[in-house]
Order: sequence, then C-alpha cells, then structure tokens
Amino acid sequence: MVISMEEEMLTSQSEYLEVGIQIGTRIRTPGMGRFIYKRREDSLYLLDLGEIDKRIRAAAKVLARYDQASIVATASRIYAIAPAKKFAEITGTKLLSGRVMPGIFTNPNRTDFVEPDIVLISDTRNERQAIREASKINAPAIALCDTDNWIKFVDLIIPCNNKGRRSLALIYFLLAREFMKEKGLIKSNEEFNYKVSDFEAKVEMKSK
Repeated sequence: MVISMEEEMLTSQSEYLEVGIQIGTRIRTPGMGRFIYKRREDSLYLLDLGEIDKRIRAAAKVLARYDQASIVATASRIYAIAPAKKFAEITGTKLLSGRVMPGIFTNPNRTDFVEPDIVLISDTRNERQAIREASKINAPAIALCDTDNWIKFVDLIIPCNNKGRRSLALIYFLLAREFMKEKGLIKSNEEFNYKVSDFEAKVEMKSK
C-alpha cells in the first residue's frame, strides 16, 4: 500500500490508517473490486489508500464547481449524519438526514421538494432512493462506497469505510476543507478552523 509522493496526500497515511478509512467488509461487489488493495486473513477487504485520497480530492473539486445552494448531501446511518451535518453547515450546502422520501427530488408538489444540481451520498444502500431520483433529473451523484456497496447511477465513487464513526468524520472533514479551498473561501489548510473531532458523531456513555 505504498503511496506515490508526487502529489502530497490530503493527510498522512498514518491518520488514514488510524481511523480505519481503508477497512472494508467481507463482501466485494463487482464494481468495487478495482479499489481493493488486498484481502486480510480474516477475510476483510482493504481499500487502496491512494485511490481514497485521490477521489476525496476529485470529489471536492467537482462539488466546488456548483453553487452551494444547489448541492444536497444525504446521510442515513447514525455515524454519517453528524459529519454530513457539519459538512453542510460549513460549506453552505443542504442536508437530507434519515430516510429519503420518494418524490423529494421529482415531485414539485411536495412541501419538502428540492431539486439539486448534484448530490453527495453517504451510503448507496440506505440512500438508494436519492440516487435513483437524482438520475431521473440528471443530477450527478458522488457517493461514499464501501466494498459491499452497489454503484449503479453513481458518477464518482469515493472508496472508503463508510460505516465507521472516525472514518466518516475524517472523510467529511477533508471534503469540507478541500471544498472551501477550491471555492477560494480559504487559501490554506491552516485557515480551516475546524478539527476532525468536530465532525465526529458523539457517543453517549451509558451509566452503570
């Protein structure tokens, strides 16, 4: 898993590994095979760090071409909602959390109707409705995809562990930071006044 240093990575390899961004599942869908680095002895697939880094960067560049108000992020899993919400808050984009209702992108008569120019999906399994509706209105879809995710109607895949709390926090942190830089709203990483922990879903500690 050696990364070429021709282009500096968005963060260190050690931080990527520490949050388990590369750890997939024991299932490999056909479309995700090209992003897999190897299979561990416990049968978990590992994603290629170079591809992860490259595609987070590419996704930020693509998103930055659009007006913030026309970008819709979706998040359904509990660990994805908090980082996606922080991303939307910082970037000025919209967030649909929880279940995506049928017709939300295609039925103007709905009170919650929204017509995005592009969508950012946290999980193609749970947010399949959003991807289908985006395809109907010709809105490109960028999606965080684990090794077991289907990729139909996805225009740009970000291969990653899209189930882990810390992994998701880092992904959305990097997407937000790079988006702000691409938009010219900040000039350097140092001007991004947030930490990865700001994007983490809070875990409630149960009292004994």
